[in-house]
Amino acid sequence: MLTLYFSPGSSAMATHIALHEIGVPFETKLVSLARGEQHSPEYLKINPEGKVPTLFVDDRKLTEVAATLYYLARRYPEAGLWPAGGLDEEAEAISWMSFIASTVPPARRVGLERWKEVFRLAEGRLDNRDWAVGGRYSIADIHLFRLYWRFKTTTNPAAGEYPGLDRHFARMMARPAVQKTIDIESRVD
Repeated sequence: MLTLYFSPGSSAMATHIALHEIGVPFETKLVSLARGEQHSPEYLKINPEGKVPTLFVDDRKLTEVAATLYYLARRYPEAGLWPAGGLDEEAEAISWMSFIASTVPPARRVGLERWKEVFRLAEGRLDNRDWAVGGRYSIADIHLFRLYWRFKTTTNPAAGEYPGLDRHFARMMARPAVQKTIDIESRVD
């Protein structure tokens, strides 16, 4: 059984989207960041880092977005979320996942100008492609979308400022798994 500990709009959104993409049954457990539940003794027993997502696979625990996405993509290959082009595309996916995890969140903490600069870097990396890796949808797209979604909905960048990321965003918003996740998370208090 898969159980996702999440908070609406948080990094866990990427794992939530991936779970809907693979289409297997899973359970969700709300951790309200707004109420500080991630610091409760009960949750710290589950994830001592006090973060989401935490994904339980039966009695095994996975933390960190990149790890949960990787696990789901590899465990459920029929969903096609892991690059199929061999070593080069796999390395490119890992490069994207590392860039997204290690560069984007710290930029947000530095300030708006750095956050914008990092998305200009992401715009260049995307290089007018439909998808981040090998012309095919993957976990790198899910991870990129979640962070650009936060940036776009928070800062409302000018039209045309990030044309490739905006096209990617529109493609992602058209995906049923993304729509379902956003609908579910928007209804959580």
